[in-house]
Amino acid sequence: MAEVLFYERPVPLNRTAHKDLRIKGLQNLRFAHGVHSVPLTCAEFPVTARDIPILFAGPDMASAGPMALLGLRQNENLFLDDNGQWAQNVYIPAFVRRYPFVLAEKPPGAEGDDFTVFLDEAYEGFNNSEGERLFQDDGSESDVLKNAVNFLGEFQQHVARTRQFMDDLRKYDLLEGRNIRLERNGNVLNLNGLFVINEEKLRKIDAETAHRFLMDGTMGWIYAHLLSLQNVDRVGQRLALREEVEASNQTKN
Repeated sequence: MAEVLFYERPVPLNRTAHKDLRIKGLQNLRFAHGVHSVPLTCAEFPVTARDIPILFAGPDMASAGPMALLGLRQNENLFLDDNGQWAQNVYIPAFVRRYPFVLAEKPPGAEGDDFTVFLDEAYEGFNNSEGERLFQDDGSESDVLKNAVNFLGEFQQHVARTRQFMDDLRKYDLLEGRNIRLERNGNVLNLNGLFVINEEKLRKIDAETAHRFLMDGTMGWIYAHLLSLQNVDRVGQRLALREEVEASNQTKN
């Protein structure tokens, strides 16, 4: 499940089981070290587009969704250093920032709300003695937990809006397949299963639809995506620097 991409032991948040649980703030983002892309919501497109390529990925066009391209090799995030620190002044996607909490859909037929809050018990910042409490003595949520849950709720709203955005792209046949091919030191890197928005088809949409896209933010998100594609080369430059370090380490050894 993409929702729990780097969650090692996700379990439902429970007032009884976790009544004494405390949380220390994230000191690093090492948990995201092995991901070369993460899902993105359309609300994040403008700020993401400054540094990170925004593409659409999935097994097929019908199931494709937006993602931030963080690396060009499998299981490698080029925006994290060896200490788990994110590149300075580069946007951190909300998908990453919500850790160690996540909203997950309940199984069909389960009682209560459609979503429930999960936490990653493997997160090193959870303990029973240090940090901020998740629950007060009376069992109510602490401010820390309230803020986390509110963030999850806002994120889920953006996910729902992103689904509508993707429905529009498919409805007007604006997506086209795109393979990214990069040559690095005699090696060829091929990124498949990607989609981008076709500008020629975009220019042919009717005036009424274009006006709606302009008014509801869709057009801005589309052009943020298109502008972000220039950042593929910048990610390639990050890979080149990483390869130089790897080559240097091999020489030393």
